[in-house]
Amino acid sequence: MLVREATDPIPRHAFEAASSRLRSFPILTITGPRQSGKTTLSRLLAPHLPYFTLEDPDTRAYASEDPRGFLRQVQEGAILDEVQRCPSLFSYLQGVVDAEKRLGQFILTGSSQFDLIQSINQSLAGRTSIMTLLPFSLGELQSSGRAPGSVNELLFRGLFPPVYNRPVDPCVWLQDYVSTYLERDVRNILNIHDLSAFQRFLQLCAGRIGQLLNVSSLAADTGITRVTANAWLSVLEASHLVFLTAPWFTNPSKRLIKTPKLYFVDPGLAGWLIGIRRLEHLLAHPQRGALFENWVMTELLKAQTNRGIKPRLHFLRDKEGHEIDAFVETAPKCFHAVEVKSGETVATDFFKGLDYWRGALKDEAITPWVVYGGSAPQHRERGSVLPWSDLGPILGAISGY
Repeated sequence: MLVREATDPIPRHAFEAASSRLRSFPILTITGPRQSGKTTLSRLLAPHLPYFTLEDPDTRAYASEDPRGFLRQVQEGAILDEVQRCPSLFSYLQGVVDAEKRLGQFILTGSSQFDLIQSINQSLAGRTSIMTLLPFSLGELQSSGRAPGSVNELLFRGLFPPVYNRPVDPCVWLQDYVSTYLERDVRNILNIHDLSAFQRFLQLCAGRIGQLLNVSSLAADTGITRVTANAWLSVLEASHLVFLTAPWFTNPSKRLIKTPKLYFVDPGLAGWLIGIRRLEHLLAHPQRGALFENWVMTELLKAQTNRGIKPRLHFLRDKEGHEIDAFVETAPKCFHAVEVKSGETVATDFFKGLDYWRGALKDEAITPWVVYGGSAPQHRERGSVLPWSDLGPILGAISGY
């Protein structure tokens, strides 16, 4: 029996901001990791525009060999998917939009920011608005009635759209995602010949989520040079597969750590890379807390990117180990401090880092939050406590929802 993919797309929180940008620029460019829903969102934004994917060899050959002829047939506008596959098209696209002077004429999508942004800066600066679309947020899944019933299921499945649109085992889908997209795309960009070293590098990165990034140690454990490790990390970041959070610090302070932390764009992907193959593997896994933190950080990130806001996501840590997992600036000297704990019971020491930094940064207005693995919100004097299933208050505070 043939089972079809779900035909009712889950509404995306990015739709409103993307629609506004499309009405304000000749071109809207949507970046994000492979399979994050860029094509679906594009078609919902502009159902009247014809669709072409540059992944198709014939379409790519046409656009590359005869860009004027290709664009002549889409002069009224089009959705051009994975457009970074044809960089020569950008300069000709500039001529079309400059001649037509119409808003909302094209939607471009791309999964490799490394190639895409370079081409845009050269040819389309001022003509396009750029937004990033990441995998589903928990709120999007909850609104559609498709959210996982437990935090463990959420961390195991991850939030990539196909896992929720198809009757597929998350483990099987993630395995194929790594082999068909991650290894292929990144290896092609970097011209990597030693697949085993690259696989080991990915696994080691996933094992270090939420930790201060030590590139020298990562390179040594992989068996590659520091230069190579930095190059691989840069492409993973440009492909929207990992992201770095920088420490927040003031210039007068000399005691704050200036090394970034590493996270994956999806906790399910990170979990698969460290060997989690079944839900029960996650329950007692030593990395469960790190995966929970990783997921919360992605939710904070999505809350801003879905609104078209450049992420302002940092962390605080000094050399004595006083730490806050997320520190988000919403206005000058106004911050939201978020401590992430995977435990289901609120403990007094959950507030220790928040208390310390509120005392240390007296000139800043800091609103304290704790996100935990339990089920009930709590409003305490030392900070608001949010359960994993309802991050709405903090997400709204940092994004203007």
